[in-house]
Amino acid sequence: MAVRIQAGEEVRSVPQPLADELFVQLRRDILQGKFQVGEKLPEQKICDEYNVSRTPVRDAFRQLEREGLLTSQPNRGTVVRGLTARDRGDLYELRKLCEVFAVRLAIERATPEGLAALGEAFEFMEFYTQRKDPEKMLNINMEFHRLIHEMAQSAMLFQVLQSCQAYVLEIRSENPQLDEHLATILEEHRQIYEAFLAGDAEKGAQAMSLHLTHARNRAGV
Repeated sequence: MAVRIQAGEEVRSVPQPLADELFVQLRRDILQGKFQVGEKLPEQKICDEYNVSRTPVRDAFRQLEREGLLTSQPNRGTVVRGLTARDRGDLYELRKLCEVFAVRLAIERATPEGLAALGEAFEFMEFYTQRKDPEKMLNINMEFHRLIHEMAQSAMLFQVLQSCQAYVLEIRSENPQLDEHLATILEEHRQIYEAFLAGDAEKGAQAMSLHLTHARNRAGV
């Protein structure tokens, strides 16, 4: 099993412990509805389906229980909890709070190298919008945000935002109508990028907050 990370046009395989790989795959499958809420997940079923031993399954189950996607019930074993509508709403609000904080820090702590990388990512966003390529646009959109997370220079904030982004990506895949909004999404990111160029943290925070409010509406959450 291999986890693939996509950024812009580059795709690379990232080696991870088997339990972590299984956790990522199971999280994706739960969020995308392969396993239904309330469904029982016997360890042996997962071993057989993913061709792994019980040890990584148990480790992955523990991680998924910590994240609230699985729950252990008396006389039933491990059961899929998934994300409730409230969970999804909370996720988007948490992400917005953290992203707004991150963009403030990033503008205050921006380096010439960071700004150059962000500018390059935005140019790719323009290119893929013109090409009407929603998949590539989504990938470079994620990269644009990741660069902001890095420029914030806060390890704990980066960790939280990467986790939020992983969840949002899977939720957003349920509403794949991105091509209808490419021009709007580009303009929202233009406002964020221009705030970086102006060194205006308040403008950046306002632009990010508006972008993520619209992103939640587009996802129907």
